[in-house]
Amino acid sequence: MLSWTPAGGPEQLYLSPTTRYGAGASIRGGVPVIFPQFAEQGSGPRHGLARNRAWTVEQQEQGADDALAVLRLTDDEATRALWPHAFALELTVRISGAQLDLELAVENTGDAPFEFQAALHSYWRVQSLTQAVVQGLQGCTYADQVRGGAQNVQHSSRLELLGQGPVDRIVQGLQGPIGLLDLAEVPARRLGLVLEGFDDAVVWNPGPEHGLPDLPPDGWQHFVCLEAAQIARRVTLNGGDTWVARQTARCM
Repeated sequence: MLSWTPAGGPEQLYLSPTTRYGAGASIRGGVPVIFPQFAEQGSGPRHGLARNRAWTVEQQEQGADDALAVLRLTDDEATRALWPHAFALELTVRISGAQLDLELAVENTGDAPFEFQAALHSYWRVQSLTQAVVQGLQGCTYADQVRGGAQNVQHSSRLELLGQGPVDRIVQGLQGPIGLLDLAEVPARRLGLVLEGFDDAVVWNPGPEHGLPDLPPDGWQHFVCLEAAQIARRVTLNGGDTWVARQTARCM
């Protein structure tokens, strides 16, 4: 999904104005689905094969106060050339008032077991990165990808993103809800995230010298990727089994 404007509120997701569209392109913004590998932690394409493929709409419902959509992606000859397994992904999106629920289901539709990683790579919009605060990660350990995966302990009660360089952390040992505070807005905008089935969270921003062709030079100042993830402990699915995890976002 590329946009979420809750009832009575502003746009919550960032979408780069210079992002690429079309077959094979990965969109810079919204909520790309990462599967079956995170970053280069596998032998396939970076962040896997789900984020740059066309999904089909399986179901759509519109109620008086909510809306629901179910999207599906299955293996084909092209995906099996990159990752030799039979699978089906379903992304269920439900919007109600000030809440967005995303559920990711992974099914092994083959006979042989496979391992995978997954993430909902959410780009949350902020007015200014220098006034954005990530909350709820105190006391968690994290792998600092900027420092080659070095293990650290995040000791502060909140993570202030100062905008002085890239941030790329895989956070483990979550104790409860996490959130984002945008102090640049008046009143301050708060976003709470509850993760179910995901063990990890990722905090990412490329910094001012990002060099990304699909992001404006100042685009890094206007988003934080705070994403539900399953990275450190890979999931093993036997044939016919299904794994399900959820991310609930709520404007507070």
